Amino acid sequence: MEFGWISLFGAVIVIIMLIPNIIYAKRNGNFENKCTNRVMNFIEQIGRCGCIILMWLPLFVWKFGFSSTGMLLIYLLGNGLLLLLYILFWMSYFKKESIIKAMALAIIPSCFFLLSGLLLRHWTLAVFAVLFGLGHIYVTVVNNQ
Repeated sequence: MEFGWISLFGAVIVIIMLIPNIIYAKRNGNFENKCTNRVMNFIEQIGRCGCIILMWLPLFVWKFGFSSTGMLLIYLLGNGLLLLLYILFWMSYFKKESIIKAMALAIIPSCFFLLSGLLLRHWTLAVFAVLFGLGHIYVTVVNNQ
């Protein structure tokens, strides 16, 4: 199966993932990033932007696609499960913040982007997913100390 030039599925997933982040930002407008490590903040932001764009736009690859039907099923089930977990952790985090929930909210999207990159054979997305994961997890740890 191929998605073609633009993946609307990937775009919808990114939008769903961004909704709780936007709600959190609106509720906590005075949030201060305690991480002063400019390199890690930069890595997180480059990784985030790269992942968001590459989930729906196949830059540096001809088109999105899977090597087999099995890879498509793993993609749908794996990403569906990760998205469900992500939303459930956000719901729980909105009720009561904790380091465990914050770490889950840093790790799950990284896994989502990495799984998508690997299964779609979109290696640039996979690289940005690793950058995002490293930066996001580091910044989350610093902000929750």
